[in-house]
Amino acid sequence: MLALSANGVLPKVDYAIFADTGWEPRTVYAHLDRLEREVAAPAGIPILRVSAGNIRNDALNPERRFASMPLYIRNPDGKEGMTRRQCTGEYKIKPIKKKVRELLEYPYPQRIPKDVFVEQWVGISTDEFHRAKDSDVKYMRNRHPLIDLDWSRADCVRYLTSLGLADTPKSSCLGCPFHGNAQWRHIRDTSAVEWRDVVEFDAAIRKGNARANAEGNMLLGEAYLHRSRIPLDQAPIDHVTAAEQAALQDELADEQDAELGVLNGCSPWACRGEVEAAQGDFGLAA
Repeated sequence: MLALSANGVLPKVDYAIFADTGWEPRTVYAHLDRLEREVAAPAGIPILRVSAGNIRNDALNPERRFASMPLYIRNPDGKEGMTRRQCTGEYKIKPIKKKVRELLEYPYPQRIPKDVFVEQWVGISTDEFHRAKDSDVKYMRNRHPLIDLDWSRADCVRYLTSLGLADTPKSSCLGCPFHGNAQWRHIRDTSAVEWRDVVEFDAAIRKGNARANAEGNMLLGEAYLHRSRIPLDQAPIDHVTAAEQAALQDELADEQDAELGVLNGCSPWACRGEVEAAQGDFGLAA
C-alpha cells in the first residue's frame, strides 16, 4: 500500500506507521530502512515507528507485566493447549492507537469529538476479505484499498517484483509461535545469531513466565515455541510430511500452517493466528 500510494496508484497518505515489537528479524528492519529511503521519503510520506517495548526482554523480565504470546503448552496431566494471544494488542494495536491520538492532537485520556477521525488503511487482500473489519474505535475508520482494487496476494507479489522489491520479508516476531517449519529452518540456516536467540528464548520460557517464577507461583505446565512441544533445537523442523507437501501445492489447505505457518505475517488488524486459549496464562497459580 505504501508503494501504491507513493507511486500515485492510490491517493497519497499522510503517514505510514510501523509498530515495532522490538524483536523483528534483522531483514525486516533492513527492508524498512530501504522502503523509507527509496519509496516513502521521495514521495514525502513519513514513516512513523511506534513501540510499546521489546517483547522478548519484557517476557523474561520479572518486573514487567507480560502480554502473553500464544505459546504451546503441555499441562502436568498431559493435556495440550495454547495460551491466549495478547501480544498483537499490546505491542501493535495499542501503540498505533496512541500515535493516532497524538496526530489528532487528542492524547489519552482526552475525549475525541465525533467528527474527528483518521482513515486507516489495512492491507488485507481479496484472499482474506473475510478478515476486513471495522475499527473498534470511532476515531479510526478502516479502509481496505487492496480489496477495493480487487488485488490478491499474487497481485501484490507481482507489483512488488516490478518495483524490485520481490525480497520483501514477512514481518513478525523472530520467535513467533505461529512460525511454520519453513520459517524456523530459514532462521536456523541463514542466521546463526538469530537462531541462537530463539533457542535461548524457548528454553527460558519453559517453566513459566518470569514474574510467576519470581513470585514462586505453582506451575501449570511447560511452554514451547514449536507446535510439537519439543525444545526448539530438537523439534522436527526438517520433517515435511506428505500432507504438508500437499499443502504447499494448495491441495490440503487445512494442513498448510504446519509447514508454512501464518502466511501473511503479523498484522495488527489481521493476525491469522487466532486460537482458543487452553488457560489464561502460563506459569501462574491455578
